[in-house]
Amino acid sequence: MQEHEVIFEAYLEKKGLKLTQPRRLILNTVFDLHEHFDIEQLYDIIHKISSEVSRATVYRIIPLLEEAGLIQKSIRSEARDKYEHIYGHPKHAHWVCKACGSLLETDMQDLLKLLQSKAKTHNFRIDEVNLTLNGLCWKCSNNENESQ
Repeated sequence: MQEHEVIFEAYLEKKGLKLTQPRRLILNTVFDLHEHFDIEQLYDIIHKISSEVSRATVYRIIPLLEEAGLIQKSIRSEARDKYEHIYGHPKHAHWVCKACGSLLETDMQDLLKLLQSKAKTHNFRIDEVNLTLNGLCWKCSNNENESQ
């Protein structure tokens, strides 16, 4: 069993739930993706693998994966929430171009150190940090983006 499965199974057990085949399929499909996804995209991928997993099941499992600390809602794009799996990945910032929609991720370890220092001075415990910066990518800023 992979580590993310162990974590999810332990989380489900605390809630009085089991790691069923549909839940395992959804979990492993999420961890096989190495890009941001919305629930409809995830459902389409899962439906190709197994037509027995309903759209409603996928929608019900996503909040459980979030609560277990395995995925997070990372950005909102095209009127849909986009998710990514975060377990085992360093914290990063999302740079989103508001013109072409391109997405860049950068490490934010230095920024986290600064935030932790500030939090300490305010006697504040940070539980979660999500950083999305919206603006224009270099191509759109320089009118060099053909996809606009």
